[in-house]
Amino acid sequence: MGIKQLFSIIKEECPDAFKEGEIKNHFGRKVAIVSLSMSIYSFLIAVRSGGEMLTNEDGETTSHLMGMFYRTLRIVDNGIKPVYVFDGAPPKLKSGELAKRFQRKAEATEGLEEAKETGTADDVEKFSRRTVRVTREHNDECQRLLKLMGIPYIIAPTEAEAQCAVLARAGKVYAAASEDMDTLCFDSPILLRHLTFSEQRKEPIQEIFLDKVLAGLDMDRKQFVDLCILLGCDYLDPIPKVGPHTALKLIREYGSLEKIVESIDSGKSKLTLPADWPYVDARELFFNPDVRPADHPDCEFKWDAPDVDGLVQFLVVEKGFSEDRVRAGAARLSKNLKTSQQARLEGFFKPIPKTEEQIQNLKRKNEEKNEEKKKKMKEEKKEKAKAKAKPRGAA
Repeated sequence: MGIKQLFSIIKEECPDAFKEGEIKNHFGRKVAIVSLSMSIYSFLIAVRSGGEMLTNEDGETTSHLMGMFYRTLRIVDNGIKPVYVFDGAPPKLKSGELAKRFQRKAEATEGLEEAKETGTADDVEKFSRRTVRVTREHNDECQRLLKLMGIPYIIAPTEAEAQCAVLARAGKVYAAASEDMDTLCFDSPILLRHLTFSEQRKEPIQEIFLDKVLAGLDMDRKQFVDLCILLGCDYLDPIPKVGPHTALKLIREYGSLEKIVESIDSGKSKLTLPADWPYVDARELFFNPDVRPADHPDCEFKWDAPDVDGLVQFLVVEKGFSEDRVRAGAARLSKNLKTSQQARLEGFFKPIPKTEEQIQNLKRKNEEKNEEKKKKMKEEKKEKAKAKAKPRGAA
């Protein structure tokens, strides 16, 4: 799920903290990609034929393999070296969110059966998508495919986003790639979004810089994480009647969740906390997640030449893919994963921590830029409002 409405706050409050561009702009970079269940789920519901998931002659689902194979090829074709990071066991605090997802799946299954009897084709398709479930077998098959492709992967102890953040902070990769904004809560310096989207969606790659987010919001990391918990995360139910603007106002007024909770408990606020709201435990999961350190042997990555015969055996013989297409894909991998690939200049330099003076200057410059952008956005809104207010046919 990620953090609700966080990107809208970043867009409004610190527009200088992100930029959008083409995938080719990341040529020569290593990127840790969160291959959590939602990514594989997206392949299962997106790669379909006649409203049904793709299967081979034996009825085995192949949508996830086709999605993983071709999206990875697209990433590698653009000069990016991916590392896939899979989720491990979920933290206990996440059980509530997982239980809700299970309940939604059960309700969708009932809806699907009803739609098959009385509904339209659109209803059947809608409920069919909602019943899709990622299994351990799907994950295992994707990992087998990546190994045959020569693409490294790691299974995180718990949250994949937390492991990606470790790799990014250590300089093992340029950025963490995920659709979930909570990757920033785990202290990933840079977050890439839409990297694994299909080319047909025409979505630009979003690049979000944590230091500029903190500077633009004028918050330290603890306040930022507290804001994200208030907005709503996978670990806790949100406080009723607290939307993005209220959450931002509360953090800026009180400075911490402790003081906000104290205000609510004392009756000074009209807000009501959920019955069970262990925000301290949620914060601890963001600050001290269970991860493998960057110097762990599992975090040493190598991009190998693809095992062409292995790919043909797995995808063609076992799963019914086109042999010509699989061999063509393997040729693309061999060409683009060569170790002699030109490196980016940034790869030769280690980042130097900013001094306090540099941080303050960055904050000041960001504030000036943000004010200019906000003024421009307001003016554009006014112009649009004026244009809508004009009667049709008016000059």
